Amino acid sequence: MSVGTERRTERRIVSAWFPRLASDRALRTRPVEGPFALTLQVGNANRLHCLNPAAERAGLERGMPVSDARAFCPGLQTRTADPAGDTRFLHALRRWATRYCPWVGIEGEDGLVMDITGVAHLFGDEPLLLADLRQRLARAGFSVRLGLADTRGAAWALARFGEGEAPPGRMAEVLAPLPVAALRLEPATATALQRLGLRTVGDLAATARAPLTRRFGPEVMMRLDQALGRQPEQVTPLSDPPHYGVRMTLPEPIGLQDDVMAGLARLLERLCAKLQAQEAGARMFRLTLRRVDQDAQEVELRLARPLREAARILPLFERGVSAVEAGFGIDQLRLAAVQVEPLPVQQVSSVPQGRSDQLGDLITRIGTRIGLENVQRFLPADSHIPERAFLIAPAAWSEPGGAWASLRPRPLRLFPPEAIGGTGPRPPARFRWRRMALETGRATGPERIAPEWWMSDEAWRSGLRDYWQVDTRQGRRLWLFYTPQAPGWFVQGEFP
Repeated sequence: MSVGTERRTERRIVSAWFPRLASDRALRTRPVEGPFALTLQVGNANRLHCLNPAAERAGLERGMPVSDARAFCPGLQTRTADPAGDTRFLHALRRWATRYCPWVGIEGEDGLVMDITGVAHLFGDEPLLLADLRQRLARAGFSVRLGLADTRGAAWALARFGEGEAPPGRMAEVLAPLPVAALRLEPATATALQRLGLRTVGDLAATARAPLTRRFGPEVMMRLDQALGRQPEQVTPLSDPPHYGVRMTLPEPIGLQDDVMAGLARLLERLCAKLQAQEAGARMFRLTLRRVDQDAQEVELRLARPLREAARILPLFERGVSAVEAGFGIDQLRLAAVQVEPLPVQQVSSVPQGRSDQLGDLITRIGTRIGLENVQRFLPADSHIPERAFLIAPAAWSEPGGAWASLRPRPLRLFPPEAIGGTGPRPPARFRWRRMALETGRATGPERIAPEWWMSDEAWRSGLRDYWQVDTRQGRRLWLFYTPQAPGWFVQGEFP
């Protein structure tokens, strides 16, 4: 093997550091003139999180309280930081960087690491690759510092402490003048080394290893060896999330519903196999039908339960597919699982377990007509107040509640209290309710319910209520209550 071939196969790592990732991302859509910073709540103080170059030139620094920064720089403009959004954007940058090499990983909260071994010649050479990377990022509005070396540690050090390129095999020479913090050491460790007079990587490399290891542990020498290539350090790329989508291009256009359903059945089998491999289930599917005139129609299916059984999902598409206008024909079908949830494998039992599945399918069928959010169920709530003893929740996103715990029976129908007169503590013998003259036949009670003092409810501010179950001679079974503080009788519910 020739010397030139050996150099082309040597490992080369690029470290890309975005020193102002958060502020650059915020200014892409809404640019400002002058000093600008993103703020973040840290404990009880609002502090500067990321600054633009104008704010840095004004003397502001990260971590400074916003009140102090405004006193120091009255023209400072601020916005609230979004760390979660910055993380998502960094992952999007990682996917974009795969145009240069397949091995791209995340480096901390504001950097990328790329293994460009064997791919630099596709862009001319290494300097041209770095120039193209820097130019594209600058065009997008991002400031970046790049480091290129044989090791991940050396590339990281060059990107953050001395932007540049280390020729193959010369990491020790390039890293020697850099501070010891360039070895990715903890700030306290780097400060302690500087107090001992070891200010640069060259000073550290020339010092005896045993005393440093006894004092600081193995981390310092391990980071030095990783940067110089004496100890291996891998670049682990992040894998893209599974793509739950399949498509089918037809040689001849189709227009019949049966033909579309047949093609959909094939797509469902492939997509459900992907879901099965990932132990996931889909809550929402989107079927896109492309017509020969390049128009596209979509059919969405929202499920009450996550599913991955093609035989159960296919019939649920019939209503949506029947409403599709095929025009001059459909030449492509695309099926995607838009909303995916974990669905681990369950133990197979000899006891039939199809009841909940059938209920979920029924809710889905009704939901396709009136909307899943309109199919609701009652759930028990932890409260002895009648109006608060239940919750109404969409059946598709809730599980049936447990037993309805109650010391006394509750009416099936509950409505706002309706006054019927009367003043005594016993139910009235005769009363009128909703234009009906009723007579009390049997009365069971009282059940005293006190208001929940920690809740503010206008209807319960009158105080205690004594509830009675009253069977009238006319056949009505009513739920009445009496208010001792302001004597009066009310009807609030009716039993079946």
